[in-house]
Amino acid sequence: MIKQTYDELVQKISEKSKLSKVEVEEKINAKLKQLSGLISKEGAAHIVANQLGIKLVEQTSGKLQINNILIGMRDVETIGRVMTIYPAKEFQVQDRTGKVGSLVIGDETGTIRLVLWGDQANNLVNIQPNMIVKVKGAYVKDQQNSQRELHLSTRGILIINPPGESVGPVKVEQQFTQSQSSAPTQRKKLNELADGDSNIEILGTIVQVFEPRFFEVCPQCGRRLLQKDSEFHCDVHGQVKPTYSYVINLFLDDGTENMRIVCFRNQALQVLGLKDEEIVKFKDNIEGFEAVRTAVLGNITRFSGKAVKNKMFDRVEFIANNVDMSPDPDKEMELLKKELAAQAK
Repeated sequence: MIKQTYDELVQKISEKSKLSKVEVEEKINAKLKQLSGLISKEGAAHIVANQLGIKLVEQTSGKLQINNILIGMRDVETIGRVMTIYPAKEFQVQDRTGKVGSLVIGDETGTIRLVLWGDQANNLVNIQPNMIVKVKGAYVKDQQNSQRELHLSTRGILIINPPGESVGPVKVEQQFTQSQSSAPTQRKKLNELADGDSNIEILGTIVQVFEPRFFEVCPQCGRRLLQKDSEFHCDVHGQVKPTYSYVINLFLDDGTENMRIVCFRNQALQVLGLKDEEIVKFKDNIEGFEAVRTAVLGNITRFSGKAVKNKMFDRVEFIANNVDMSPDPDKEMELLKKELAAQAK
């Protein structure tokens, strides 16, 4: 999220709403009182802006470092050094044959497996360890134990040793283990989160919700589809009728910080309180999403998941794996008492 001071937020709201700064601050103070101190002034300003139909935060995109590649992304562009190569293999599904191969690439932030489908797999014969490759138009899949995989079909681009590109020392990450997945959840404030924190629970107020982003997937394997004319094709299952997956981004404020929360399909369903088919309808009628967005704003919500550092924007973001839109107030009060008691010691 682009950092803006409280004064800058008030100024922007005032300019776009034609309200005086005094009137804007009155609305912000009323929102602070309504939410009983569970939100910062900046967070309250974002809620007021949303209620007035004013956009203060713009979504951005661009080339990603590997650590910032997230499950569910599409049209990913990244650069990495080749670490390991797995030769291409042919496969057959019904009366159709295909080819798939993969390699592990890495950069200064981490490593990821890159899976090459169809003609892209033929590139493996020209690739050697320690070469640099550039990927454009890839998509990200969720494999076992929430491991990411970058997939490249014939619609994408793979450039071997691209001119003018370099990669520093590769950061080799530890593999996910079962002990990590079963570790107890730890409650943290947003300003306490650091890159790599996992099994974390956070509580705050939703102050911004972005429109869902949709992408076509195979109904059988969930892979991103390639469109040819009016038909959709899966690298494995051939011509199929697509289903749709989606991701929503929102901002949470807990009084110490505000942070981008990434919610993929299951988590988006929990946040919006809708059925899958109801969300998919917004693909062709995004105007209808405004009422849903407004209903979610200001909701005190508990998320569990992990924190990752987006080095491009120099910020920590949170990837949600579970959402509680109605936290138990008695439990939260008890946690608050324990926290205050610990601070008093």
